[in-house]
Amino acid sequence: MIKGQKKAELEALILELLGDISEVSISSVAFAAGVSKDAETERKAIGRAFVSLQNQGLIESKGEGRSRVYVRTGQISPKDRPPRTDNLPEPEIELSLDSKLLLKYISKPLTARIPVGYDQEFLRAYEPNKTFYLTADQRNHLKDIGKVETAVRPAGTYAKNILNRLLIDLSWNSSRLEGNTYSLLETKRLIELGETANGKDLAEAQMILNHKAAIEYIVESAEENRITSQEICSIHALLSENLLGDASASGRLRTIIVGIAGTTYIPLENPHLIRECLDLFIEKVNEINDPFEQSLFSIVHLSYLQAFEDVNKRTGRLVANIPLIRKNLKPLSFTEVRQATYVTALLGVYERNDISMIRDLYVWAYTRSSQKYTAIQQSMGEPNVLKLKYRTAINEIVRSIILEQIPGARLVQRINGLIETSEIPATDKAALVNLVETEFLNLHEGNIARFKVLPSEYRTWKVLQ
Repeated sequence: MIKGQKKAELEALILELLGDISEVSISSVAFAAGVSKDAETERKAIGRAFVSLQNQGLIESKGEGRSRVYVRTGQISPKDRPPRTDNLPEPEIELSLDSKLLLKYISKPLTARIPVGYDQEFLRAYEPNKTFYLTADQRNHLKDIGKVETAVRPAGTYAKNILNRLLIDLSWNSSRLEGNTYSLLETKRLIELGETANGKDLAEAQMILNHKAAIEYIVESAEENRITSQEICSIHALLSENLLGDASASGRLRTIIVGIAGTTYIPLENPHLIRECLDLFIEKVNEINDPFEQSLFSIVHLSYLQAFEDVNKRTGRLVANIPLIRKNLKPLSFTEVRQATYVTALLGVYERNDISMIRDLYVWAYTRSSQKYTAIQQSMGEPNVLKLKYRTAINEIVRSIILEQIPGARLVQRINGLIETSEIPATDKAALVNLVETEFLNLHEGNIARFKVLPSEYRTWKVLQ
């Protein structure tokens, strides 16, 4: 049965069938897997696997609607071939000569590329602050466009200030790179209102909500000085919650063999070596001084190592934001990056240990993200320092009052009571009362997610005001 199977397993089944017959459809794959005609969720999973294989350039579609079938790439005559949607990068990305040569190799059919295993020397040969994936000019460029202000703020200040927007942008883009079909607006409603989109697989909503939880965790942990193994495992656990067939694999280094569809790369199999390589990654990434070099290094090596049973690329993308968030730089939200381009760039890492294309993509993607957050920053003005300092306390007071169903006539009294009995310094209490009252004045159903309040809880309280 398909229920519980991973996308990679479905892709492998499709390719296996195409090795025996010339064309397949969703129905024929479902039949081969023993899935009934009424199993809508399982059939949607097959459809997503077809989309993924198309994005990887391994199969092509033929026909429309109910008559649509899929064949191996190159088996459709030119007159029947749909408009080209290959894995070439966005035309705006400036590719280096090395990237162009790598793309030429990666664009070859799978059978024409050399099978390779995990090369430990790729990680071991990297010397922090001596080896660089980004050139000096690139690092300087990223620093110039990534800095927010000249004032020194506590780690994570900027990310906390734009948290609502970051939760939506990064959750949507990172999920989209995994084939998630939620739109940006649907993602916004899911994160802010808890409202799932009609006709969408529940696993897609789970993926987005998992991103939200993981991003919140990273922002709340911004004052930590080091990236740790525990932190990476925690991020993976949050990202993979309720998405793995084996729930105990969430946040735990894998002990099983995994494969990656669409590549000749075979990940490391020995659990002891996986742990050893992850520990070495932790050691090296913390020695790197430049936050952008740390960020790209994380994407490259967490994706390459495949330390977990699944959800490795997502983990790499979020860990890549940790150095940026801690240095109060604009985050990397992967705005406008196509799934096919991202996968192609990683194939260069997997099969050739060549970072040229993922480097070029990283610089382009960060530039796009920076432009977006510059516009957001201009509309926000200067952050309130006191609000940032007591953000957690403010959120807890607002949440408590709503959950206690305090009516409007007692609202101010309860705010004062909660602040008076808190451990907040007396010199800040009066100003904090004003901040909390302002939060209630601006409170609406679209922003209650900040306070971890459900729409139903907010509506019940709102009636009492």
